[in-house]
Amino acid sequence: FYLTPPQVNSILKANEYSFKVPEFDGKNVSSVLGFDSNQLPANAPIEDRRSAATCLQTRGMLLGVFDGHAGCACAQAVSERLFYYIAVSLLPHETLLEIENAVESGRALLPILQWHKHPNDYFSKEASKLYFNSLRTYWQELIDLNSGETTDVKEALINAFKRLDNDISLEAQVGDPNSFLNYLVLRVAFSGATACVAHVDGVDLHIANTGDSRAMLGVQEEDGSWSAVNLSYDHNAQNEHEVERVKMEHPKSEEKSLVKQDRLLGLLMPFRAFGDVKFKWSIELQKRVVESGPDQLNDNEYTKFIPPNYHTPPYLTAEPEVIHHKLRPQDKFLVLATDGLWETMHRQDVARIVGEYLTGVHHQQPIAVGGYKVTLGQMHGLLTERRARISSVFEDQNAATHLIRHAVGNNEFGTVDHERLSKMLSLPEELARMYRDDITIIVVQFNSHVIGAYQNEE
Repeated sequence: FYLTPPQVNSILKANEYSFKVPEFDGKNVSSVLGFDSNQLPANAPIEDRRSAATCLQTRGMLLGVFDGHAGCACAQAVSERLFYYIAVSLLPHETLLEIENAVESGRALLPILQWHKHPNDYFSKEASKLYFNSLRTYWQELIDLNSGETTDVKEALINAFKRLDNDISLEAQVGDPNSFLNYLVLRVAFSGATACVAHVDGVDLHIANTGDSRAMLGVQEEDGSWSAVNLSYDHNAQNEHEVERVKMEHPKSEEKSLVKQDRLLGLLMPFRAFGDVKFKWSIELQKRVVESGPDQLNDNEYTKFIPPNYHTPPYLTAEPEVIHHKLRPQDKFLVLATDGLWETMHRQDVARIVGEYLTGVHHQQPIAVGGYKVTLGQMHGLLTERRARISSVFEDQNAATHLIRHAVGNNEFGTVDHERLSKMLSLPEELARMYRDDITIIVVQFNSHVIGAYQNEE
């Protein structure tokens, strides 16, 4: 198919979402101006999810991208549940007590989160009661454990990730008398998802990452150029520390079988993830749950098979690596994205493309043709295209859409080639996945004035 530019635009813009933070939200002037997000599916249905919410009982904003595998069930559950676990982990003891007393006496609950959602980002209503009960058990335990100390954000993030993963596992083991729900909790536990989450409060930015989605900071240098600062590390075979960590956790006799063909036990790309109980439960537990589970589970090849060399589970953890960064006025934006973006683009290019988009300024780099032999005619074409690009300057109203356009449509000269974009977007479902992955992006724009003022106070 050949797609016209309007057709390309309607595909690219189908899932875009933007949120502008009200200038004064009653409590504090926010260090976040707003965010743009978007998703482009390659899988049908898409296995990525995204979430964004403002914490109402504490300060701060939560944003996250979730990359599912073996289906979208786990990514869906994590995208709607994790922020509640984080918010509850951050709440002071008195607020937890207020919430518990309200539930106890049937009064209306204090809202904990204000969600910023695209109409396509749905909640699984059938499971909401089950999810709520698990969350309540968690805050009841937090009330009982009350040490009187204020919660450290890093600790809260780690506890929330681990606790949610633990609940996903428990819910699947306990099962549910309702057969639909029973099948749902099992699908969630047997599929998996990585998560990369940002918590922004004033100048404090925390990134909690589990798996291979990434967080990157866009920094504007004094000369106006853009640079990228990594705020997460991929948990996969390319990360030597991660390979070492996995080896440390298992006997020496398993050293050769732990990582094969760059995958955990020769099967899983990310070395940390939610769900994926195939890599966490004992063989006995897996068999017991599958045998007593609904018939659909038995028909699923994935649940029946046991990974090779499976001797000392768990092989996988959902524990995040948390990085704290104090925002500076030159830190202009944050990009959270699933690996579908990073497979196609270098972070330096991402920083430049988003930076130029947000400031509306093209720093004219000398045209680089990377060792290609280019005729004068081609050079003229490139320059004309560049001029046209500046004049049409930003047809996108959304930074995440602008980035997806480049990720999918860039040619070897680093410019968006409409023909390439058209080809990539018109691939039939069964082929699309061979050329690219689902792409999910959130671009958070910071308020440099507010950040500067915070710094001066300190």
